Amino acid sequence: MSDESPPKAEQKKPAKKRSFLRELPILIGIALVLSLLIKTFLVQAFFIPSESMERTLHGCAGCTGDRILVYKAGYRFHDPRQKDIVVFRAPASWEPETRIAKPSNPLQRGLSWVGGLFGMPQANEKDLVKRVIAVGGQTVQCCDARGRVLVDGKPLDEPYVYQDDHKSFGPIKVPAGRLWVMGDHRSDSADSRFHLEDGYDGTIPVSSVIGRAFVIVWPPSRWNTLGKG
Repeated sequence: MSDESPPKAEQKKPAKKRSFLRELPILIGIALVLSLLIKTFLVQAFFIPSESMERTLHGCAGCTGDRILVYKAGYRFHDPRQKDIVVFRAPASWEPETRIAKPSNPLQRGLSWVGGLFGMPQANEKDLVKRVIAVGGQTVQCCDARGRVLVDGKPLDEPYVYQDDHKSFGPIKVPAGRLWVMGDHRSDSADSRFHLEDGYDGTIPVSSVIGRAFVIVWPPSRWNTLGKG
């Protein structure tokens, strides 16, 4: 008969479509919350805008600045260790190594803020990346007859160093809970050596460390894990 009801299978299709549309905002919300939790407690991406860690990390003018992933959870269980590459919040007395122009367009600023909130790598003048050379309780100085940095009187093997300027310092005993940090590009890194008069002999607090850089994720041609050198 012409007034027969449509098959049951056909009646269910609109219901399924409506159900998916209702669930989509929930799924998006869950994804955003998970992204925020991962960025806050586990892994965060950072952009390298300066040359101070050349050639381990690229940030030079004319090249594509590296994007790195920083593991944040590890330092909840132990302090940074010698030769770790760390990202930290620069002390107030430290001047930025590079000036970063902020977006002038309100929309761009908003998108940048949202991207940073959910883990997109952002360039920040006060977030610096260096290598830990000495930890609390160790004595650091430069240099021996061969231009090597000494820690507790023993020269460090540093194959990662690029263009060392052999700037003399120390001996300095690193206070407990603090770190002595240096860039791999020693002739172009405003690191602990340049802040000896800040009241802490150039050391930074462990509490300012955000995490340990462990991999370069961008550009693809630079993909590499970051060990201890």
